[in-house]
Amino acid sequence: MPLYEHVFMARQDISTAQMDALTDQFKAVITDNGGSIGRSEYWGLKPLTYRIRKNRKAHYALMNLDAPAPAVAEMERQMGLNEDVIRFMTIRVEEHEEDPSVQMRAGRERSDRPGGDRGDRGPRTPRPPREDAPKAEGAS
Repeated sequence: MPLYEHVFMARQDISTAQMDALTDQFKAVITDNGGSIGRSEYWGLKPLTYRIRKNRKAHYALMNLDAPAPAVAEMERQMGLNEDVIRFMTIRVEEHEEDPSVQMRAGRERSDRPGGDRGDRGPRTPRPPREDAPKAEGAS
């Protein structure tokens, strides 16, 4: 069977539990039509570059599919009818990646960075007030 990577975006105002329910619903469509799900990732609530149907953010999810084309077509048809799904994209691939997706690795790399320090620049020192700066009226 052909392999696919499928990413979909859902409205910002649904909860993560509702997003999980949506993902399970679409997984059921694939498995009922003779396919299987390799990996499923929830990427989280992320800002959109531009508004889509009055949404500024969206929940993102990725599914690796091993399914016949009619199963994928049925899932896409149901996504088009679902008012919570605002965009989706399915791409046929030669093989699925075994590692976590780029989105999942990016979050981990950010959390590995130390927070709050200035790296090799050293601590910030306060600037002394300028003596030639004009004084505000009424100030003594």
